[in-house]
Amino acid sequence: MAKGLQGFSWTMLLLFCAIQELGAWAMHTAVEGPGLGQSGDPALLAGGRVKRGWVWNQFFVVEEYTGTEPLYVGKIHSDSDEGDGSIKYTISGEGAGTIFLIDEITGDIHATERLDREQKTFYTLRAQARDRQTDQLLEPESEFIIKVQDINDSEPRFLEGPYIGSVAELSPIGTSVMQVMASDADDPTYGSSARVVYSVLEGEQHFTVDSKTGVIRTAVADLDRETQDRYEVVIRATDMAGQLGGLSGSTTVTIVVTDVNDNPPRFPQKMYQFSIVETAPVGTAIGRVKAEDSDVGENTDMTYQVKDEEGVEMFKVTTDSNTQEAVISVQKPLDYESKKVHTVVVEALNKFVDPRFVDLGTFRDQTIVRVSVLDVDEPPEFRPPSNLMEVQEDAHVGSVVGIVTALDPDTANHPVRYAIDRSTDTERIFDIDANTGAIVTGKVLDRETAGWHNITVLAMEADNHSQVSRASLRIRILDVNDNPPELATPYEAAVCEDAKPGQLIQTISVVDRDEPQSGHRFYFTLAPEATNNHHFSLLDIKDNTAAVHTQRMGFNRQEQDVYLLPILVVDSGPPALSSTGTLTIRICGCDSNGAIQSCNSTAYVMSATLSPGALIALLVCILILVVLVLLILTLKRHHKSHLTSEDDEDMRDNVIKYNDEGGGEQDTEAYDMSALRSLYDFSEIKGGDGGGGPGEGVPSRNPASELHALPQWVQSPDLDFSVFRDYICKKVEQADEDLSVPPYDSFQTYAFEGSDSPVPSLSSINTWSSGSEQDFSYLGVWGPRFRQLAALYAGRRGEEDSEES
Repeated sequence: MAKGLQGFSWTMLLLFCAIQELGAWAMHTAVEGPGLGQSGDPALLAGGRVKRGWVWNQFFVVEEYTGTEPLYVGKIHSDSDEGDGSIKYTISGEGAGTIFLIDEITGDIHATERLDREQKTFYTLRAQARDRQTDQLLEPESEFIIKVQDINDSEPRFLEGPYIGSVAELSPIGTSVMQVMASDADDPTYGSSARVVYSVLEGEQHFTVDSKTGVIRTAVADLDRETQDRYEVVIRATDMAGQLGGLSGSTTVTIVVTDVNDNPPRFPQKMYQFSIVETAPVGTAIGRVKAEDSDVGENTDMTYQVKDEEGVEMFKVTTDSNTQEAVISVQKPLDYESKKVHTVVVEALNKFVDPRFVDLGTFRDQTIVRVSVLDVDEPPEFRPPSNLMEVQEDAHVGSVVGIVTALDPDTANHPVRYAIDRSTDTERIFDIDANTGAIVTGKVLDRETAGWHNITVLAMEADNHSQVSRASLRIRILDVNDNPPELATPYEAAVCEDAKPGQLIQTISVVDRDEPQSGHRFYFTLAPEATNNHHFSLLDIKDNTAAVHTQRMGFNRQEQDVYLLPILVVDSGPPALSSTGTLTIRICGCDSNGAIQSCNSTAYVMSATLSPGALIALLVCILILVVLVLLILTLKRHHKSHLTSEDDEDMRDNVIKYNDEGGGEQDTEAYDMSALRSLYDFSEIKGGDGGGGPGEGVPSRNPASELHALPQWVQSPDLDFSVFRDYICKKVEQADEDLSVPPYDSFQTYAFEGSDSPVPSLSSINTWSSGSEQDFSYLGVWGPRFRQLAALYAGRRGEEDSEES
C-alpha cells in the first residue's frame, strides 16, 4: 500500500513538472525572464524581429527519488536553435556535472543522485549556449535555479525533552500543567507536511493536550498526591494535520503532583503511658509522642500543646523541630505521696493551614498521656521553711535559739536526726540537739563582733544518713546595752587669754557601739571631780551633743596654760551606762580678731602627744629596724667566718726575703736569740749522738753550752710527709675539677750557690753529721764580724771534747 502511494506521488509530481514545462514553452516568446540573453544579429533586431534568448522557467525536482533511471528535471533551449545540432549546451555551478547532467544537443537536464530537501532546498546553476564549430557564446551566460520539491519524509520530533512538569493536587479540571512542542523538518510552505497536531496516547484518563498548542491540562479534579504522586503521560505529534498517511513522533512527559495541606495530623494511638521518679528535677523529659501527617514538607510542620488545666500546671510540651515530635517534660516538682498518676491531654495542630481546605475538617488531633510517678526514698523536708532566728547577745551558753523541724516525706516516715554543717560554723558558736532539732548557743555572743550568723542545718534519716537535706539558717544577734558611750575623739580645744564669759569653745559628740531599737539618747554633765570648776561650763544640747563655754573673764598662760575638763556621758540604757572623757583646753595668745597666734611650749608638747595607736606603730617600726640591724650583723659575721675558713684552707708557700743585715756582732737586741734557739730541738740531736753531756730534762748551764753545732737539715727516715702530700694532692684535685678559676698551685725552683763557692754553706739543709764532726775554725778568717761566732762554736767544741774524754 505504501509503495502504491509513493508511486502515485511520483506520477503526480512528474505530471505537475510536465505541465509547468508546457507552460514555459508556451510563454517563452512573450515572457522575458531576468536570465534571457540577446541574439548576435543586430540587423534583425533593427528590423523589428522578436529578440532571441534562453527559453526556460524555474525548475523543480522532487526529493528522495528512488528510480533506477536519471530523473528528468527540465530543458533549456535557445530560440536560435534550429535543431541541426550546431549549438552546444553546457551548465556550471552547484552540482553541475555530478548531480545534474545536461544533453549538449537537446539541452535536457537530468538529476543523477537522490536529493534531500532538508539538507539543501535549491541549487544555483549557470547555462551557456556555444557554437559547436567556433565555441563562441551565442547567448550570454544566464543563471537559473533548481528547487528541490518537498515530500512528507520527516516525522515530527520533540527536541526539548525530557519533559517534567508539576501540578498541585486537588487542582480543578483544566489546570494548565505545561506545554510541549514538536518540530517537523518538512517545508511548512508546501502542502501539509509540516502541519502538526497533538494527542494523548497514554494517561488520557487524568490529562488532556491541546491539539494545536500542545498545552497539557488536568482532566480530573481529584488528583491526590498521597495516592499517586507522579504520572507518565505519552504525547504524540502527527504531521499532515493528522490526516491519513501523516508521520508522527511521541514523547513521555513526567508530571509530578505537588503536595497541599489537605491532611490533618493524626496520633497513631489514643493513649500513651510514661513513668518518672518523683525526684526528677524540673525540666526532665518524660517521653515523646508524635502525630502522623500524610503531607510532606512544611505541610507536616506542627505544634503541640497541653489542653487540660492539670497538665498545664505540672507538665510542659515542646516541639522538636527536627523530628516534629512532642517532648513532654516536668514543669513542677512531682510528689508520689500527693498524687501517683497524672493524666495529660496533648493536642497536635498544623502550623500552616490552607484556607481552601478548611471545609475538609479540623486540622488538629488529641491524645491522652498518662504519667505514673514512681516512689523513691526521699530525704527529710524542713517544715516550715522559715530560715530566720533571733537571740539576745547576753544569752547564756546553752540558751535555746530556736527549733528546726524536718519530716520524712515517704510513707515509712523514718525518724530524723539533725546536725550543723561545721564548715559554716567553724568556731562552734551554736549546737543542735540531734533528736529535737533545738539550736542552742555554744559560746558567749557579741553583737558588736558579729551581728549575723549564717549556718547550715542538716536533716537526715536516722537509719540512712545518705538521705540528707540542707537548710540555710540566719541567726540575728539582738543588741543589749553592754557598751558605755565614749567621746567620739580625744577632744582638744584652744581658748584665747582674753576670752569672754559664755564664749563657745568646743562642741562634743559621743559614739556608742550598741544599737538600741529606739535609737540613742545621751546625757552630758561635768564629772563629780569637776564640780569646783569655775572656768568652764557644759551645756547639754539635747541632740546627743554638748557645748563647752567659758565661764570667766580672761585667762593667764603664765599661771596655767592647760586645763583638763572631765565630762560624764550617760546613755539611755537599759541599763544606763556611762563613761568619763577628758577635754583638753589650751590657753593661747590671740590677735585682736581672735585668731590664735601662739601657745606655750607645754601646749605644743601636749598637742604633739601621740595617740596610743601612733605610739604602737612607732614602736613597731623601731623594732623592725633593730631586727634588720641584727640580721645584717649576723649575716656579716657569718660571711666573715666563711671567708676565714676559706683563708685557712688556702695554704700557700711563701718565700720572704729580708735585706736587713742587722747591727753586727755586738747587736744582741735586734733579735731574740732564745726564740731562734727554740726552733731547734738540741736535746733530740744530742740524744742521737749518744754522747754524755747533760741528761734529758736537765737545763743548760749557760748560753754557750746550748750553742752547739748548727744543725744541718737532713731528711730523717722517721719523718712523715704524708700530711703535706695529701694536702697538696687534695688541692690539685680541687683545682682540676674547678674550671672557672685559675689554679693556685705553682711550680717553684730554688737554686743554691754550688760546689765552687769559696765559702761553704751554713745552711742546715746539707747538715748530715752531728756538731762534733764539724770544724768551725775557718770562721776566724771571715773577718771581725764572724769572730764572735767562731769563738762561741770553738768554745762549745772544746767543752764537748772534754766531756767525751
